[in-house]
Amino acid sequence: MLAAAQRLRRSTDFAAAVRGGRRAGRSTVVVHLLIDEPAQASTARAGFVVSKSVGNAVTRNKVRRRLRHLVRPRLADLPDGTLLVVRALPASASASFETLGTDLDGALAAARSPRRRR
Repeated sequence: MLAAAQRLRRSTDFAAAVRGGRRAGRSTVVVHLLIDEPAQASTARAGFVVSKSVGNAVTRNKVRRRLRHLVRPRLADLPDGTLLVVRALPASASASFETLGTDLDGALAAARSPRRRR
């Protein structure tokens, strides 16, 4: 379980991360990462979006619990004030725990890396 201070609760926080943050996706998850200015130096916070396309309620809750468990140690590596939204894709329902972890790490690394010029 994430501590209350580490959870995104308001829809405005979710919207800010999705609209203003960097997006990176893998086969099972899409990550929206917004690194905020240090002036609002609160701890890094995370939120999860698991839609009905992932599966029934039991499957969605299982995926959400797995993602929460995977994100908890990774929040410590993010700078203070960071907003992270993890959106589960339908493939996450049948993915193993290791696959979810690998995809989450890859998506976070891609979202944190500087953009390449075209």
